[in-house]
Amino acid sequence: MEQLPDQRITPHVAARKKGSAVDARTTRHEDYAISQRCRKKVEEIFGWMKTIGGFRRTRYRGRERTGLCAYLVAAAYNLVRLSNLLAAA
Repeated sequence: MEQLPDQRITPHVAARKKGSAVDARTTRHEDYAISQRCRKKVEEIFGWMKTIGGFRRTRYRGRERTGLCAYLVAAAYNLVRLSNLLAAA
């Protein structure tokens, strides 16, 4: 982490309310705000998969079956999202 500022790289970590590894030098930049908005979009998908899609705990054993289940849950998310987008248009 110490070499990152020397290489002009800003770490992508979320700031927490109760102490954080991220200080104000990182969070004051516009790039950090953009990064957090993009991160929220990605995290919402995983949250949907865990709560609505029932993927908090897998029902299957093995990578192939678990991967297929994740694929189907992600496809279901895309169908729900598509129907919501078409309804809004």
